Amino acid sequence: MAVSSGEGKATPERHMASQRAGEQGLLFDTRVSAPPEDVGYRGPTACAAAGITYRQLDYWARTKLVEPSVRSAHGSGSQRLYSFRDILVLKVVKRLLDTGVSLQQIRTAVSHLRDRGVQDLAQITLMSDGVSVYECTSADEVVDLLQGGQGVFGIALGRVWQEVEGSLAELPGERAAAADDDGSEHLHDELANRRRARRTG
Repeated sequence: MAVSSGEGKATPERHMASQRAGEQGLLFDTRVSAPPEDVGYRGPTACAAAGITYRQLDYWARTKLVEPSVRSAHGSGSQRLYSFRDILVLKVVKRLLDTGVSLQQIRTAVSHLRDRGVQDLAQITLMSDGVSVYECTSADEVVDLLQGGQGVFGIALGRVWQEVEGSLAELPGERAAAADDDGSEHLHDELANRRRARRTG
């Protein structure tokens, strides 16, 4: 995953690679705000923000690719709750899949991202040649990869962060309170769902 960064010499190729990286928004100029830690998002909300289907979400949770870290489904009537970070990773997985990266490589990338702090994630650019996934944490690393391979593409996590933030601003979240033993929380969730359904027609 990690890329060794050599201090590249200023060649015309390097300059062009640097320009390409700038145009693609891969050079770490993104400012992000800390996500809310006590808010979780239900499956349909996570799908809408990440641009995936509920079937994909369910499959990735069952195969432990991306599991909900706020609350997992346990028993009938319980709802998974995904954190902001989970949804960020879901969106990255979708992007990598769309560009033809294998599920095995994506699994490696996701497990690597899991070890990172939330703020660290925004400073990472994932690069791929469609086969392997590389993690870059400096502009030099990005430029080295772009200079070395024409087929390389990148995903700046800071940009994805901003997209997820924008999507979630328009979508419902809920406080990540622990489920009550008597199931009253689920009853409250159900009532909230019905009210929302009435409002949206």
